Amino acid sequence: MKNILIIGCGLLGSSLVKSIKRRKIAKKIFIFEKSKKNISKIKKLNLPGKVVKSLKDGVINADLIILCTPMSEYKNIILQMNDYISPNCLITDIGSSKIESSKIIKRFLKKGISWVSSHPIAGSEVSGPENGKTNMFVGRWCILIKGKDTKKINLNILKKFWKKNGSKIVVMTSEKHDKIFSITSHLPHLIAYNLVKSAQEFEKKQSYDLIKFSAGGLRDFSRIAASNEIMWRDIFFNNKNNISMAINLFIKNLKGFKKDINSKNNKSILKKLIQTKKVRSKIIKLKQDINKPDFGRN
Repeated sequence: MKNILIIGCGLLGSSLVKSIKRRKIAKKIFIFEKSKKNISKIKKLNLPGKVVKSLKDGVINADLIILCTPMSEYKNIILQMNDYISPNCLITDIGSSKIESSKIIKRFLKKGISWVSSHPIAGSEVSGPENGKTNMFVGRWCILIKGKDTKKINLNILKKFWKKNGSKIVVMTSEKHDKIFSITSHLPHLIAYNLVKSAQEFEKKQSYDLIKFSAGGLRDFSRIAASNEIMWRDIFFNNKNNISMAINLFIKNLKGFKKDINSKNNKSILKKLIQTKKVRSKIIKLKQDINKPDFGRN
């Protein structure tokens, strides 16, 4: 692959730039970033890519374009790219929900241009190019979305690309993807935001300085709730139907716990606690986390 254009150089965009350069995946890396603050950081960090002043300058030369922006920016970016993009160019993105973004792509992308969506399961609560890591994608899953019109050759190009970045690949439909991640990612983040909000309201109502007494639970939820708010707003809006169903299931189970607690139903609550505890062991067995307490922190 000769030229890759990264659109949006935050945490994952900068990580891709570093990874592509380290692994010699492309001859040239172009970066388009509209944030002046981030452009300044990119230059200070001396990231191994050429920052282009306009989308046109990057798109014309690109063999592969990777969108690393919030999903709410897709439409505007597509409309700007359409006049300059080559029919031989392949586009992908790293968004965390796929059904709605696929509709935008199909509606606004110029006919004859190939777009195969990706979702690398990587990142953290921090953002910005200063937090990018060369090995961000190593050992992580990357989901590739296969639709009715997806060409096998393009799917294979992206499989090779993500494997070179160290990822493990799985292919699925956008419908399956959004259902899975509504439970494994989107709902946990929503719960984290809501729990921290509840703590803030409790602190204000009771006039307790409770934040400084944050136990492991609240502290670790606050880590998740520190994630980028624009990105997560877009995810919640784009996957609203699946997330709403996940919320309903969560409320149902929460009411079950409330009932067990109020009735002191020892047998029922212990059964639930033991069953759910097994999930942690499975996550470790599947190497989705390390077997150290406290997220491996000292």
